[in-house]
Amino acid sequence: MIQITGVKKIYDLGKAKVHALDGVDLKIYENDYVAIMGPSGSGKSTLMNMLGCLDTPSEGQYYFGGEDVAMMDDDSLADIRNRRIGFVFQSFNLLPRATILRNVELPLVYAGIPKKERAERAKHALTQVGLGNRVEHRPNELSGGQRQRVAIARALVTEPSIILADEPTGNLDSKTGEEIMELFEGLYSKGNTIILVTHEEDIAQHARRLVRLRDGIVESDAAIPR
Repeated sequence: MIQITGVKKIYDLGKAKVHALDGVDLKIYENDYVAIMGPSGSGKSTLMNMLGCLDTPSEGQYYFGGEDVAMMDDDSLADIRNRRIGFVFQSFNLLPRATILRNVELPLVYAGIPKKERAERAKHALTQVGLGNRVEHRPNELSGGQRQRVAIARALVTEPSIILADEPTGNLDSKTGEEIMELFEGLYSKGNTIILVTHEEDIAQHARRLVRLRDGIVESDAAIPR
């Protein structure tokens, strides 16, 4: 699904150049469950942005579904972000005044999906994460774990080929974090491809493969024993 070859990301900070990624090779396969780990400054956030087509390489190649991302126009990149990748963020990024149904519908609004179909798909996504009976609630009426479930439902509603999760348990207590990881496990078992960025070893162990970054390069890439 994803092939990254020799990818570098260099930030020009006046007199200094920062090599956030320094020649990364990575392949992600269909129904992979990959955790990406690394210390602060290792390049994991930059790699996450690259995988999500939120940033472009300074050097190297990125193929998404066999297509060269560098050759895509803005509309094609937006289509990947809106339809083919579901994003889950640490901070939830929910609209506080909107119902959770409306929050989950938002990607479908951008995709031009009719109102009735939007509502049906959003309800289905919320049911998938165990919140089918809370659709009219607002984010401030939910717990942190429930808000993260809403964020996951929003990522699922476009039926993406990949779910990209950036520190999805970072703002949650350990018990709630485990519940969210059980939800990811269920999504993986249904055939979803999941890429998870985390700094927590116990969270990473839920994945099936662990990629460790250090100083902008892949230090190791190995299956997690089961």
